[in-house]
Amino acid sequence: MNDQGTAAEPAAAVAVPEAVSALGEPGGPARAGGRRAALAPIALVVAGGLSVQFGSAVAVLLMPKAGALGVVTLRLAAAALVLLVVCRPKLRGHSRADWGTVVAFGVAMGGMNTLFYQAADRIPLGAAVTLEVLGPLALSVFASRRVVNVVWAGLALGGVLLLSGGGFDRLDPVGAAYALAAGAMWAAYIVFSARTGRRFPQADGLALAMVVAAVLSLPLGIMESGTKLLVPSTIGLGAAVALLSSVLPYTLELMALRRLPAPTFAILMSLEPAIAATAGFLILDQALSTTDALAIALVIGASMGAVRSQIGPRRSRKARKATG
Repeated sequence: MNDQGTAAEPAAAVAVPEAVSALGEPGGPARAGGRRAALAPIALVVAGGLSVQFGSAVAVLLMPKAGALGVVTLRLAAAALVLLVVCRPKLRGHSRADWGTVVAFGVAMGGMNTLFYQAADRIPLGAAVTLEVLGPLALSVFASRRVVNVVWAGLALGGVLLLSGGGFDRLDPVGAAYALAAGAMWAAYIVFSARTGRRFPQADGLALAMVVAAVLSLPLGIMESGTKLLVPSTIGLGAAVALLSSVLPYTLELMALRRLPAPTFAILMSLEPAIAATAGFLILDQALSTTDALAIALVIGASMGAVRSQIGPRRSRKARKATG
């Protein structure tokens, strides 16, 4: 699930921010490195996805101690602190529009995390990520304006109907609503991460946006959890969640995107629901039924299809430019 500018949260399942695309487009892995060099960036992306979703599973374990809002506060605050220390972003020299963009990015990031953890507190992790990924999928369909993407949207809708069993009461309607709202915030996150990446160097914009998200989440976390947030074991687990779900995946994705085409990155990120379901099974003992597994597979297939349908026209335009 992906705080995806120059560093983006695993969040761009089917729509990759323009800033990220700029990093990935120039070329894939060097051929001289052989098969190992070609597989290295893919391994980094998969490792990032594993880190995010297993971090989310650890967050679910922490919720009984700190509450969903408390976990969000711990994660965002710890991630903001690490990114500020590492990036040391400059505060001067930015326009009002720059600050407006980074604040919007932070609001989207904070909203996405808050809503997602509310969903994960009520429904299985795999189901939550599957519903959440509909936000980026919808953004991709609307942005492309291609008829074929209506097919992919229909396939994803079929997966969601299977997952809900014909009605979200099986999942807990409130949890499902939170997951869908998190998907909408994920789509907004993708848009503003691209704009932030264009306005701020390196990961400076991400660090500043993370501070905004942490500040916004702090009152909510204090109201729900209070002094529970100060328990050393809770702080330690919160820091672990921040490293697993934010800092580590951002770093791995940035490394991968220097050698991996953005469309390939987007397709790999479409596997997030499956990774989440696996993490939920291994850590939280959340078993999936055959129907649930099929539903997740349909959404993953729709995400991959939407990405691939965008690759073709892009390559065709490049070929026409090259021959023209």
